Amino acid sequence: MRSVEVSAKTVEEAVKIALEKLNLTEDEVNIEILEHPNKGFLGFLGSKNALVRVEEKYDPLKAGQKFLEKIFSFMKLEPTINIVEEDEYTIFNLSGKDLGILIGRRGETLDSLQFLLNLVVNKNLENRVKYIIDVEGYRSRRENTLADLANRLAKKVIRTGRKVVLEPMNPQERRIIHLTLQDNKYITTYSEGEEPYRKVVIVPKKQA
Repeated sequence: MRSVEVSAKTVEEAVKIALEKLNLTEDEVNIEILEHPNKGFLGFLGSKNALVRVEEKYDPLKAGQKFLEKIFSFMKLEPTINIVEEDEYTIFNLSGKDLGILIGRRGETLDSLQFLLNLVVNKNLENRVKYIIDVEGYRSRRENTLADLANRLAKKVIRTGRKVVLEPMNPQERRIIHLTLQDNKYITTYSEGEEPYRKVVIVPKKQA
């Protein structure tokens, strides 16, 4: 967070100069008066200017956007960032050209970037907020793919009576599998193994 100390004849003038230096508005900063002006003896002997410290308020969304833009500049990418605030989380939606590199194999790069974003943005917050990064609807498409996979494998388990072990998935993707099949009367699911190789297992209920 940027801050400046400015001295001027009045507090108001000092604050104005500080805001111009930071290129911010008054509602975007915290203002601390370090010294009040003093006219001195006879209005000029020993007079002192006002001294203020003006500090930029911490804005998690702005911090998140700056962090992503810095990474994108190193990667020579220029995606458009659209921020949507939901009740329980905030989504950074990315759109633009050649963004497949941000997704990676089955979203691994995107998940890593999202993890870093949450570390950076929440470091100065007592009440942590969950931040999600999506690239042109990838997460929705991936969720539909996983739901279809879960239903297809559940039918196989019911038909053969044998359990199916899925490939390792991150917690978010395992949750999609569990939620998709939670109301199925004939099978149940659980996770086994240690991260990052933890897997979902689908078994007939009679075996469970």
